[in-house]
Amino acid sequence: MALSVFIIPQILLIAFRKNLFDAPDPRKIHKTAVPRLGGIAFFPSILFSLFLLYGLGMLSNDLALMARLTHNMVPYCFIVCSSILLFLTGMADDLVGVKYKAKFIMQTVAAILIIIGGMQINNLHGLFGIENMPVILSYVLTVLMIVFVINAINLIDGIDGLASGLSSIACMFYAYVFYKANLFVFSAIAMATLGALIPFFMYNVFGNPQKHKKIFMGDTGAYTIGLLLSAMSIRICHIEALSGSYNPIVIAFAPLIIPCLDVVRVYLHRIKAKRNPFLPDKTHIHHKLLALGMKQRKAMAIIISSSILITIANYLLSMYMEVNILLLCNILLWVSLNTIITRAIHIREKALSQTLYE
Repeated sequence: MALSVFIIPQILLIAFRKNLFDAPDPRKIHKTAVPRLGGIAFFPSILFSLFLLYGLGMLSNDLALMARLTHNMVPYCFIVCSSILLFLTGMADDLVGVKYKAKFIMQTVAAILIIIGGMQINNLHGLFGIENMPVILSYVLTVLMIVFVINAINLIDGIDGLASGLSSIACMFYAYVFYKANLFVFSAIAMATLGALIPFFMYNVFGNPQKHKKIFMGDTGAYTIGLLLSAMSIRICHIEALSGSYNPIVIAFAPLIIPCLDVVRVYLHRIKAKRNPFLPDKTHIHHKLLALGMKQRKAMAIIISSSILITIANYLLSMYMEVNILLLCNILLWVSLNTIITRAIHIREKALSQTLYE
């Protein structure tokens, strides 16, 4: 957190000196030019914190701690390699632009690196009636999941504080789950990520663009955070201690339900409307809340509060409900909420049209 607090003002200073802005356009909500390089602060802050923690642990001469820190370092090494790859891809996209095909290729390579490090979804714990899966299917599913989560975090980043707020909730939840499972290194990763996000959230939500205090995370931040969240969710799928009580697959993806279901709904809506599903529009959940006349902060607070409630509910209900029934309940809840919001928008637009006519 301290390092993120130090880095973000330096990024703002450079952005305003070099005119590196996210310019307003009809699709975007902001009305003034705002730097979108905030995500550059994330990866260095997280990496510095973790290696500092690791170094201090190794200097402690505590044999039990040193054994814990040196046990099975391979996954962590490949997570770092994948993060560097997407950090550079995101930075290139924020600065000069990268074609979406190239971005998908780099995301796929990053996902393959995670798999090489020994992390993949090889058990769905009863989801769709599937337990253990063949190796090839496991690899394919893992790549698809990682790419999907990365883009879900990127696409939900449509209003101030939404992507960073949802990611912060996920990090807090994952840190707690890892701590309870005695996976302290992964818990440290979650907490370091949370520490990097909190200062950014403050600048993004409460910063004044007129005073050069506001910043967006950009693709650099979304890709880095999306990759780390997907890696943490995969690791939770392997926690055996959860198997007897809470369903690991539910715990792994509970904090990601809102961005993931929103992306699926938006893509299906675009395909139904015979539009390119990869072209941006204003059909995300936050756009709908804004269409109801809400301010950005209120819409953000409602979505983040909903994520907290959904995460806690799934966490508790996974102990008593079958995983497929719980998934169906989540989908029905999401569809119902979107239907209600859509009808409310139509009613509001009709009332406004009638007022203008009169």
